[in-house]
Amino acid sequence: MIKTANRVLLGLAGLVLVAVGGAVLATGLGLDVPSWWPWDGTDDVLLSKADRTRWRDEGWWWPTVIAVLAVLVVLALWWFLAQLRRGRLAEVLVDSGDGEGALLRGRALEDALGDEAGALDGVSGAKVALTGRRTAPRARVRMLMEPHASPGLALRGLSEGALTHARTSAGLDELPAEVRMKAVKHRAERVN
Repeated sequence: MIKTANRVLLGLAGLVLVAVGGAVLATGLGLDVPSWWPWDGTDDVLLSKADRTRWRDEGWWWPTVIAVLAVLVVLALWWFLAQLRRGRLAEVLVDSGDGEGALLRGRALEDALGDEAGALDGVSGAKVALTGRRTAPRARVRMLMEPHASPGLALRGLSEGALTHARTSAGLDELPAEVRMKAVKHRAERVN
């Protein structure tokens, strides 16, 4: 969600800057511009004094300006706070059987999952990130596959091995996982 919002905001800001910059550049260079173009000469300004003071005496103008600015401030604050939110899970709540529960560091579970997944046949390395809630974590696994590896066998080994061990050791009912596999860059083999 936050990645999409960042891309949309950056894209919109870029489009606005390119459009305004292109319009000012075209007018400043004295290029022939269409009749509907907002600026028509090299001595023209972006906002004339008449444009700046046109709506000042209208009753709806200032409430509208304040409302738009307030919405922009709220959106900017939301965006800023969303940047500070952690994407990874810091801890997992483990049912210890005594009604109290115990906390397991998320990094410890990530490291254990990554080490076990990286030890699978045909896997050069694995990185794991836990997301979600501490009572219902989700795993994002990235596996770097060697050229001879079988993706199906590696995926089966991950689901029946590392993910099952992590789920049972943490006392979780389920541990959904998103797995992304990428091949190791290697040179082509010569055939004689």
